[in-house]
Amino acid sequence: MTDEIFRRDGYGFEFEANVVSVSGDEVILDSTAFYPGGGGQVCDTGSIRGNAVTEVYTDKNGDIVHKVPGNDLKPGERIWCSVDWDRRYDLMQGHTGEHLLFCSLRRQCEDLAITKIYISPESKYVIVNHDLTWEQIGAAVRFANQAIADNLPVTHSVMDRDDPDLEKVRIKLDRIPEGEEITVVAIGDIDLSACSGIHVMETSELEMLLVDRKVSAGAEGTAIHFKVGKAAKDEALALSGIALEIVDGIGCKTEDSPKAVANARADAELKGRLLKQAAKKLASSAVPEKIGGKDVYCVSLPGTDRAVLTEFAESVKSKGGVALVVGVTDTLAVIMASGDPAVDCRKLLPEVLKPFGGRGGGKPDFAQGGIQDVSAEDDVLKALRDAVAKSLN
Repeated sequence: MTDEIFRRDGYGFEFEANVVSVSGDEVILDSTAFYPGGGGQVCDTGSIRGNAVTEVYTDKNGDIVHKVPGNDLKPGERIWCSVDWDRRYDLMQGHTGEHLLFCSLRRQCEDLAITKIYISPESKYVIVNHDLTWEQIGAAVRFANQAIADNLPVTHSVMDRDDPDLEKVRIKLDRIPEGEEITVVAIGDIDLSACSGIHVMETSELEMLLVDRKVSAGAEGTAIHFKVGKAAKDEALALSGIALEIVDGIGCKTEDSPKAVANARADAELKGRLLKQAAKKLASSAVPEKIGGKDVYCVSLPGTDRAVLTEFAESVKSKGGVALVVGVTDTLAVIMASGDPAVDCRKLLPEVLKPFGGRGGGKPDFAQGGIQDVSAEDDVLKALRDAVAKSLN
């Protein structure tokens, strides 16, 4: 078994070790400070005797494997190793920040639970079982940053499975094998969590914590993305600049901007619904042209969405007719549907759109595409109509 230096010293990033085995790119050492990843945190990278370590993981035997492409290492050699410290420290800050953020969020919502954690240099987020309001997130972030200002200690301890105090710990006991020690990370007296990852020693090392977005994670819940340290400060400055531009554009007081944005959004949604209704009414009143004994509809619907275009086109197709529909927004969305096998939409639509700089594709009875030049609306419809007429006559 590899001696896991990172378990007792997360700040140790340079060390000597003996090479135990080498199998191609896979190297096992008798001791290592490289963290193999876990608890949602990605593994360390760095170098072994100048050779890049690109991946670290624990194999089925419990040994920590270092992936070192193109290495010239040999068993028995004593070598110097170095973990990428800047990357490691960012991950330590991020992992500790995740603990602090979640315990802060749970103060706003007691039944909150973690679905997934991901901590990497590029992205840091926690997925929770349901959505939270920005008011709740704001309160949690304020609590977390107060804990950072208070410089709370971050400590590790080991607990037995039958320890009665284990009920105070955030833990998924079913995921910890029988006989494996339970490492508990404490942040002052505000959080106890079972975790075998590596963390900073004091909350002040986080400098700052910022939630910069939340997105749906589907069935898993809601992903709360955050940043810590300098990245949090930089993002806060960037977001404040964006917010001030928005406030200036809206023309309201800063404190009134959330309500103003909500009102503008509601107004836009109402106008969208009304426009959709008008487009449907306009489509239903369209009069077909008889070409080759078939009903051919040439319809332009301004400001509508593809759902309206598709619904109309499918309706015409189901009755054996041909629908040529252009939706006009900031671009032209073009749909062609045919209930007559003589009109091959998959063949005709790309041919018609190509001279206009557009593309299209689909099936023989239904195809769609688009072009950028909205001024070509009438020309596109005429070209589509002429192509259909040639197929039907």
